[in-house]
Amino acid sequence: MAIFSNQATLTYNGTTTASNIAYGEILEVLSATKTAIETGYTPNGTVTYVVTLRNTGTAPLTGLTVSDDLGGYVFEGATVYPLAYVEGSAALFVDGMPQPAPAVTAGPPLVVTGITVPAEGDVVLVYQARTTAFAPPAEDGTVVNTVTVTGGGLSAPVTAEETLGAATGAVLTITKSISPTQVADNDRVTYTFVIRNNGNEAVVATDNAVVTDVFDPLLSALTVTYEGAAWSEGDEYTYDPVTGVFSTSAGAITVPAATYTQDPLTGEYTTVPGTVTLTVTGTI
Repeated sequence: MAIFSNQATLTYNGTTTASNIAYGEILEVLSATKTAIETGYTPNGTVTYVVTLRNTGTAPLTGLTVSDDLGGYVFEGATVYPLAYVEGSAALFVDGMPQPAPAVTAGPPLVVTGITVPAEGDVVLVYQARTTAFAPPAEDGTVVNTVTVTGGGLSAPVTAEETLGAATGAVLTITKSISPTQVADNDRVTYTFVIRNNGNEAVVATDNAVVTDVFDPLLSALTVTYEGAAWSEGDEYTYDPVTGVFSTSAGAITVPAATYTQDPLTGEYTTVPGTVTLTVTGTI
């Protein structure tokens, strides 16, 4: 609702007199909401946004433009964008019925033009955005972005905002290497397992992380280290010399969370994964 006022003047015989001030109000018939389907974003992940436009008036609103700022924020005097539109992802629905793909300019900002909201009807615009290197990845990170609706005879822009937090959790990968790669019978060989955590939460003992492997050929006289410290069979790991099945004990492996650094010049975030190393050495 917008309040407006107006006052007239009357001039006669060199005299001016003013009228009373008349007040009115413009009732806003268009409302907008914006929601993200996902509960949190991940680095290089995709977020699906739903923008709903509702027209409570008795006449259609034509020629509307929806602009999305893609979460842009100022860093060191320049605007950086934590979101980028996913080409071809926009879909439009009018009163629940699918429509031809709307006209989209990827931006930033993202601009969708030529939208008509029928009288006493609604339009739903759905599109996806991918997180960029400017999206804060830490646990307390957030992306705030705003859509602005203009045109169609609106007396003022209509806006809607959505705040989405970074998804929390561990993201683990494991790599395995062997040394030496050429080994004779009855020689010693070492398997090295490197576990990396690119997530913003550490893996703790209660997460019960377990590494399992089946050594073929079989190994004997095992020595096992974790982060350089010796492990004992039956405590931190088990090994069956008949089947070759090796398994760490539940909770013996913990992995720190990744650390994140924002470049002081560009504003881009880089990730340094939390890393631990497990080695298993045995005789073939």
